[in-house]
Amino acid sequence: MKRCGWCEGDALYEEYHDTEWGVPVKDDDKLFEFLILETFQAGLSWITILRRRENFRKALDNFDYRKIATYGPEKIEALENDSSIIRNKLKIRATISNALAFQEIQSEFGSFSNYIWGFVDHKPIVNELDHYKLAPANTALSDRISKDLKKRGFKFVGSTVIYAHMQATGMVNDHEKGCFRYEEVNRLH
Repeated sequence: MKRCGWCEGDALYEEYHDTEWGVPVKDDDKLFEFLILETFQAGLSWITILRRRENFRKALDNFDYRKIATYGPEKIEALENDSSIIRNKLKIRATISNALAFQEIQSEFGSFSNYIWGFVDHKPIVNELDHYKLAPANTALSDRISKDLKKRGFKFVGSTVIYAHMQATGMVNDHEKGCFRYEEVNRLH
């Protein structure tokens, strides 16, 4: 079975690739989870975040943005001292402010999904990559989304983070053409 080259050789990476990566996500809870994980990933490898994903889930109340938006000083301090997650103070605080901004977008657009998927007219962009290294780190579209999110108060949402979010949540299909998931994911939207 042919997979994208970036995930081969690591069981956790392969599982994530085979079941989640690139699958169109329209559920706000899941979109927020990926946004937060991508935020913490900034400057680190994705496998580092995947290996700590369940720790993040536990520490961040199952990625419940409603609860995260209410975190006060005690919870922030607990997160900053939790060695099972990435203890970056700026990213932890950004998670809280992003939860608040996320809810504002929901109020304005009916859902975060309506907002974010609106940038691609509610259908995935399908690329035709022969090799994963040919995928861009960012695009003019991820630049535009990043800029809009920042204008709305989001932090740690640079264009590269946003493009990775687009890939993870299926807004763009960057599976290699020879990967067994390429056609499967195309049929899911």
